[in-house]
Amino acid sequence: MPVSMFKLSVPVFIRGLNVLAALLDKAESHAAQKKMPLEDLFNARLAPDMLPLSGQIQRVSDTAKNTIGRLTGVAAPSFPDEEKTFAELRERIAKTITYLETVKPSDLQGSDEREITVTFGKLSFTFAGDDYMLKFALPNFFFHVTTAHDILRNQGVAIGKIDFLGPYG
Repeated sequence: MPVSMFKLSVPVFIRGLNVLAALLDKAESHAAQKKMPLEDLFNARLAPDMLPLSGQIQRVSDTAKNTIGRLTGVAAPSFPDEEKTFAELRERIAKTITYLETVKPSDLQGSDEREITVTFGKLSFTFAGDDYMLKFALPNFFFHVTTAHDILRNQGVAIGKIDFLGPYG
């Protein structure tokens, strides 16, 4: 039996977003325990040319909602990248999950064959929907979830692989 585009996307995205919310909880506890400003974690990055933690979370949100928008042909909600606090990052995560929870399996029927074009500046890529999901959207989503995790780990937050994987069940 084939795996549906819905099953490959919505539950996976919601799970990843919930993992990020849990990582933010641990980051806040770490900051309080170490008496460090949350802004230090909010703005932390792995390398000077990489986005900070806040930008990683924004990209996770954008990837999840825009993937669904592209696959359904219905514009996803737009969230400006204006978050300045952990509370605002949590709100963005929650709004993204709320949007994803409105998507039904039937909304993605046939999306495996939909032509998807992604453009970044002068670069443009066209995929069939299933290739877009498997070769671009999911790797991009997990790149940013992983980078957010790694930023916090690099900053001394006591998290590891089990935190990245999140709860099962």
